[in-house]
Amino acid sequence: MSETTTPIEQIIEIRKEKLQKMRDAGINPYPAGYEASTGIGEALKKYASLETGQMSEERISIAGRIISRREMGKATFADISDFTGRIQVYFKSDEIGQDSFRVFKELVDIADFVGVSGVPFRTRTGELSVKAEKWVFLSKALRPLPEKWHGLKDVETRYRQRYLDLMSNPEVREVFVKRGRIISSLRQELDAKGFLEVETPMMQTLAGGAAAKPFITHHNTLDMDLFLRIAPELYLKRLVAGGLEKVYEIGRNFRNEGIDRNHNPEFTMLELYQAYAGYNEMMDLCEALIVNCAGRLGVEVKRPFKREKLFDLLNKAAGDDVKKIFFDGEISGYAKKRKLDVPKDASDKKIIDQMFDTYVVPKLAEPTFVTDYPSVFSPLAKSSPEAPEIAERFELYIKGMEVANAYSELNDPQEQRKRFLEQVEARKKGDDEAQPYDEDFVVALEHGLPPTGGLGIGIDRLAMVLTSTDSIREVILFPVLRPEDK
Repeated sequence: MSETTTPIEQIIEIRKEKLQKMRDAGINPYPAGYEASTGIGEALKKYASLETGQMSEERISIAGRIISRREMGKATFADISDFTGRIQVYFKSDEIGQDSFRVFKELVDIADFVGVSGVPFRTRTGELSVKAEKWVFLSKALRPLPEKWHGLKDVETRYRQRYLDLMSNPEVREVFVKRGRIISSLRQELDAKGFLEVETPMMQTLAGGAAAKPFITHHNTLDMDLFLRIAPELYLKRLVAGGLEKVYEIGRNFRNEGIDRNHNPEFTMLELYQAYAGYNEMMDLCEALIVNCAGRLGVEVKRPFKREKLFDLLNKAAGDDVKKIFFDGEISGYAKKRKLDVPKDASDKKIIDQMFDTYVVPKLAEPTFVTDYPSVFSPLAKSSPEAPEIAERFELYIKGMEVANAYSELNDPQEQRKRFLEQVEARKKGDDEAQPYDEDFVVALEHGLPPTGGLGIGIDRLAMVLTSTDSIREVILFPVLRPEDK
């Protein structure tokens, strides 16, 4: 009976019986390891020049999962796959011995892992293969490969059981390989530029550094609530004040907010700070980092990136002087007039954000630095000396998605204290994303923080852009999902 038509419970029982037969025969179905001489991908490259019917003079050993097999009497062809590729292996009774061949034929299933030593050759049909001389069993799979595993498509299954997705879809594996290369590239570039990688607390007594709702947990011994960090910003700037002039951290942030194609409650950020730099230097650094990442993946990203002011974009999109309307305090009435879909009690910031997301963001396909946000939106950013109402801040948009955020850091302790107090008042009025007052951070600033530029790059979104995927769940191995029973 074919496994494709057999109930899963029966398949598992049959495989358990084979497992027991192996043990009864003295075969260890789960040995500790196996030393392969080469990866499959490397073997495919090395012996690519073998001609039809030609056999190598060398012997190799490989290991991997059996993903298909074809029985031909006293011979079996099996395709074996590892992380680097797949290759056909020829098992023949006369070559490996009748007892060994019988065990392979009767007790080994598709999805099991084996190690094989033998000789590379090219078959008469032109396929590079390995003629097995010896094989060992490495791991018994009690469940078969997923149905239609050559392209598992069910989204729920792909995300909930990512191992099946990786097993079934080579293009998915490649996305996560590229994500790893992106992070490696960022580290290499920053290390080369003299930045020091550091680690700051993920559990914090105050949820500061960004406008977001935190997750709350409780420490039993200290009997106190702690917050999963929404950003590492305030701790990293403390380090700059302490004399670590170029620091970065690549790590997780947590925000208790909605889930959509661009948002996951747990996400990865690169955040860095550089003394004696401002937001213009951060733009140059951000552009260089992203272009270098793209180059490592063979993706072309053209330089220089566009640079546009926030209100210039809004004015052009809306056909009105939105900047004047905003600073005259009339943006709420304007939003009603334009029938903008915002909550009745929406803050001015939320209204501007909604206008920007509605009218401007869809047009920002090419990499674009959007600069000069209102200072009231940026309580941790330095104001422009020419226009105090404007912050020296930018956000980078690529393919209609925010990828990075940066500014010249506010290092005036008195001004920072004032802005924290304004945030406290905003929270009292119902803004639950307003930042808390952090007295220790103000004290750190009172000890002196040099002029500093800060930059945050969303790793997940950058991976989306550079791998041409349209959902953040496609670049996070295990995205947050509602339990199946709810």
